[in-house]
Amino acid sequence: LKTTVTRLAAAKQPVGRAMAAIAAVALARPAAAAAGRAVARLASRRPLLLIRSNSTVGSAGPLTGLRILDFTRVLAGPSCTQILGDMGAEVIKLERLGEGDDTRAFAPPYLPKNDAGDPSHISAYFAGCNRNKSSMTLNYTTPEGQAVVRRLLGKCDVLVENFKTGTLDKYGLSYSDLKKEFPRLVYCSITGFGHTGPYKSRPGYDALIQAMGGIMSITGEPEGQPMKVGLSVCDLVAGMHGVMGILAALRHVSVSGQGQHVDISMLDVTTALLANQGMNYLATREVQPRLGNMHPNIVPYQVMPGSDGFFILSVGNDPTFGRFIEVAQQADPSAVDLLKDERFSSSVARVMNRQVVTDRCNELTRLRPVAWWMEQLEKAKVGCSRILNLKEVFEDPHVQAREMLLDIDIASLDRPATVIASPFKFSETKVSYRKPPPELGEHTDEVLSKLGGFTDAEIAELKAKGAV
Repeated sequence: LKTTVTRLAAAKQPVGRAMAAIAAVALARPAAAAAGRAVARLASRRPLLLIRSNSTVGSAGPLTGLRILDFTRVLAGPSCTQILGDMGAEVIKLERLGEGDDTRAFAPPYLPKNDAGDPSHISAYFAGCNRNKSSMTLNYTTPEGQAVVRRLLGKCDVLVENFKTGTLDKYGLSYSDLKKEFPRLVYCSITGFGHTGPYKSRPGYDALIQAMGGIMSITGEPEGQPMKVGLSVCDLVAGMHGVMGILAALRHVSVSGQGQHVDISMLDVTTALLANQGMNYLATREVQPRLGNMHPNIVPYQVMPGSDGFFILSVGNDPTFGRFIEVAQQADPSAVDLLKDERFSSSVARVMNRQVVTDRCNELTRLRPVAWWMEQLEKAKVGCSRILNLKEVFEDPHVQAREMLLDIDIASLDRPATVIASPFKFSETKVSYRKPPPELGEHTDEVLSKLGGFTDAEIAELKAKGAV
């Protein structure tokens, strides 16, 4: 069988025909009959997603050929499906008739329509997480809409949804409702609290999860109020975990033919995100106080004052602290004495004497401007950075060299729109920017006819019944 696989692979036959040929060879040998029948069964199904080392599956991304039915809206779900779309998957975004994704109305700001900066009708929020998707409007609460979903699922590999737990159960579209009819389906749910537990029916919002997941208790100044992170970090990290869960489940499909439910809870993800902070508590059973911009386990690793502003200093170990002191000596020769002070001599001692170390290091850094510290610390290979605003981030030469800005053409705009690009850099299967953020329902007829096989008359009837 291995020899046959090698020969067929070299001939570049389609996967289904190759597997069928392998099955035929196996079935000719009684000892291999069981294996041959198993391969034949797999060959008769929709082609597998094969995950191979150093994959070179076309130029449209490593997930080319994968099809996603996307029930998500706002941020956690759409960020997940945009990542999959950037990597080549075909994403069909199902939206509410007349309204669409909530983020279409999360504005201002809107994308500029022209060089004069006049606002368009496309919210910046929506544009940031909905490229590489086809938009189809659908009323899944109607029997006809539910039938459309099932028809489309016959041509899809993955369903992603981020409704409140139990919502789709009411319409016969839960995983338990679909798994028998679609045994290979990977069904991913991204919710605030997951599909089990006492909070499962609650709605989940990023700020709420930051509060419940402990992030706000460890963020902010020691004497200030609890502070949320400036990004919707719980939404975004839940979306990333959705991607990882989907890809892992697809791997299982590729070897077993069996789909499964991937249950992603924002609170679970946030609890896992506590990482070293969570472990600090579990090791001591002491509640960690807020430390502002300081690190709980490393000192100095924080915002430092220069004579004309602030910068970040990252001293991760004792050799780096020694190099920092070598630089500080240029500003104050007495800085070298700190290396002889037992309160400064080791990373453990510096954490135990946090306030003394912080105060003395602040005295040193205030002696020179930020630009001086940047130049000297970088020469000494000590981690440091100016604190950039968003304008400075997007103008940074390294960010631009890494092609983290993307100009995309949108038909309704007179000029290209600039969005944040994908951070994935593949050597062979490049990320692919095939579609701009879609207009509401832009692809409804196309998806129904080409993928669902509906006739023009059937589509007209679905519209008349308010199903699409």
